[in-house]
Amino acid sequence: MSNGQHKAQFSALYDAHNSWLKRWLFRRLGCREVAADLAQDTFVRILSKGLAPQVERPRALLSTIAHGLFVNLLRRRQLEASYLEALASLPETLAPSAEERWQLFEALQAIDALLDGLPARVRTAFLWSQLEGLSHQQIAERLNVSKSSVRQYIARALLHCMSAAEGPGR
Repeated sequence: MSNGQHKAQFSALYDAHNSWLKRWLFRRLGCREVAADLAQDTFVRILSKGLAPQVERPRALLSTIAHGLFVNLLRRRQLEASYLEALASLPETLAPSAEERWQLFEALQAIDALLDGLPARVRTAFLWSQLEGLSHQQIAERLNVSKSSVRQYIARALLHCMSAAEGPGR
C-alpha cells in the first residue's frame, strides 16, 4: 500500500469517527478540552502504529485505545494528588523547592510507568516494600495473603523492572 493510500485511509478514519470519539470521551470526563486532547492522542497512536488501513471495527479500536489513555490520565491525576498531599504534610523547612518537586514528580511518573501492566497486588507489595520499608510479613497481613505470595509478588515486580530497564530487543 502506498503512503498516499495510507494517509487517505487514516484521514477517512479520522473524519468518520473523531466527533464520535470526542463525545464518547466527554461523557466519561466531563471536560471538552481533555476529551479533545485524548481523542487526538488516540489518533496519534493509530497513526504511529500504522493501524488505519487494517481497522475492521474502528469504534471498538478507538474506544479501547482511548480508554487506556483515560485510565493513564486518571492514574497520573491520582499520583499527582497523592504527591501534593504528601508534600503538604511536610514541615515548611523540609519542603522541596519547586524544581525539586517537579523532579520528584517526574521520577514518580517514571516509576508508575515502569510498573504499568503489573497486577495491583504485585504493584502494591513492591511499593510498600521499596517505599515504606514494610517487611514481607507486614505486607502479607495488609494484603491478607501468605508471606510466600508476597515474596513472589516482589520477585515478579523486580523481574518486570529489570526487563523494562533492559529495553526491547535485549
